[in-house]
Amino acid sequence: MKNNEQDVIYDARKLGSGKTLLLGFQHLFAMFGATVLVPALTGLNVSATLLFAGLGTLLFHFLCKGKVPAFLGSSFAFLAGYGAIAPNGEKELLSYACLGVACAGILYLILSALIKAFGKNAIMKFFPPIVTGPVIIAIGLTLSSGAINNCSGNWLVAVAAIIIVIICNMWGKGIIKIAPILLGVVGSSLLAIILALVCGTEVDGVITVAGNTSLALFDASKIDAIKNAAWIGLPFSYDETVFSIFKNPDSSLIVTSIITIMPIAIATMAEHIGDISAISSTVGKDYLSDPGLHRTLLGDGLATILASLFGAPANTTYGENTGVLTLTKVFDPFVIRLAAYIAVILSFCPKIAAIISAMPVATCGGVSLVLYGMISAVGVRNVVENKIDFTQTRNVIIAALILVLSIGIAYSSAGALAITIGSVTISLTGLAAGVLVGIILNATLPGKDVSAK
Repeated sequence: MKNNEQDVIYDARKLGSGKTLLLGFQHLFAMFGATVLVPALTGLNVSATLLFAGLGTLLFHFLCKGKVPAFLGSSFAFLAGYGAIAPNGEKELLSYACLGVACAGILYLILSALIKAFGKNAIMKFFPPIVTGPVIIAIGLTLSSGAINNCSGNWLVAVAAIIIVIICNMWGKGIIKIAPILLGVVGSSLLAIILALVCGTEVDGVITVAGNTSLALFDASKIDAIKNAAWIGLPFSYDETVFSIFKNPDSSLIVTSIITIMPIAIATMAEHIGDISAISSTVGKDYLSDPGLHRTLLGDGLATILASLFGAPANTTYGENTGVLTLTKVFDPFVIRLAAYIAVILSFCPKIAAIISAMPVATCGGVSLVLYGMISAVGVRNVVENKIDFTQTRNVIIAALILVLSIGIAYSSAGALAITIGSVTISLTGLAAGVLVGIILNATLPGKDVSAK
């Protein structure tokens, strides 16, 4: 697996410390919107989320010998699990849900041990390019609706972000070319600030352009949060951790949480393989072999367990940052670790975290639109480079069902596929359902495929 581009950078030291620091901030901004959205939806702590996204990423890099340029942010796959245990974000119930997620992380460790014992081919034979290619395409496309929804808040600001990213990446030189996402965030945010100062009008708690609700700029409550936030604070409290439930444990709720949430890991582990395949394809190195799938699974699993025990969301490798890799062609894992260090520092500074959280939603949407498209483009490249033969009916069927299930379920009214077995309901994301069906079809349909590399 080789990357034929001549302008890729595997060692960021040649860029100098200043440019490298900017690249680290770029990766931070890329992951920030989606990462803090999970605690916003579930009621989990935002500062704890930042802390353990950073620590989880550093742990992942340590276990993977510092070779894989992956950032671990909040996983959306477990949202159904949190919702089942703490439907209204009840603090006392969220700790039980986090226990279930921590137990789900143990399944990563078990699969990692099996791969270490029997070799990755025992697993990867189920993930040839006809499966991983469409899965990578689906990852970008299923995320795209979130980007569009964010853009719709103010297409003027969103398009400004997109234009800046394109101009910087296509015609920029030096740091401008390799930091298009950061510049897109800064440029479109400055536009939003100018518009707010010149003609900003608050409507129902949202600062808009001259009262036009389709041209939203900032959430007024988040602006107030900046004023009220302290400069220094602890990222989490003991009452938000899993350990707090053992003061007066509810045994029934513990069992329910574990049984309800643990099976979700089956789907997220499949997604993990798809993400690592996407990063490998982007960078041009086979990370499934070196440092090995067993190490990436171990890192992801331990990061999820650590985060969950302290009241933060489950971790997962982040597609947004894979999109940044594709766009900038700076593949040095140190840059990702730098972003992780920054996230850890920000978790102890509520003021800075509040400032970043106040970033216009449309800005997040604009840069995400580019990044998610990049992910899907990597999947298309994966299919093309491996010369998948679509004259074979089996390949058409496998790719078609992966794409339709992944995207269709994600955009359905339910948003997930619920399977009830007895008293236990397992909720599969569209991507998880697509991956599982793709694996089964590839293993059972007659005909040859291209082996996973």
